[in-house]
Amino acid sequence: MPPPSPSLRTKGAIALLIVASLAALVLIFVFDPATHSFYPACPLHTLTGLECPTCGALRAAHLLLHGDIRAAFALNPFLFFAVPCVALLALPRKTPLPRWMPWAALAALFLWFLWRIA
Repeated sequence: MPPPSPSLRTKGAIALLIVASLAALVLIFVFDPATHSFYPACPLHTLTGLECPTCGALRAAHLLLHGDIRAAFALNPFLFFAVPCVALLALPRKTPLPRWMPWAALAALFLWFLWRIA
């Protein structure tokens, strides 16, 4: 028996997510987060002065979209781990991921957070 096809509601939610993601990428491409103040500030950095794992990710994404890989990596190397990891966890697949994989991603996030604080 074939698996049930996604409902129209699910397809609409996926389409909306894709459109919103593309709009966000265009916004980041056009408006540099380093020079425009309408981007949100990191709450952890604002409250404590500590950098979270995602501090600098918007500026790094802007540089990456403009092809400056070295500067983007210097701002936030975690972005180069997080994007493929999120894609791996979010994209549909025929076989399920091993149970340890999300825990490994969470452990990497925690270790990066500790590294950024130190």
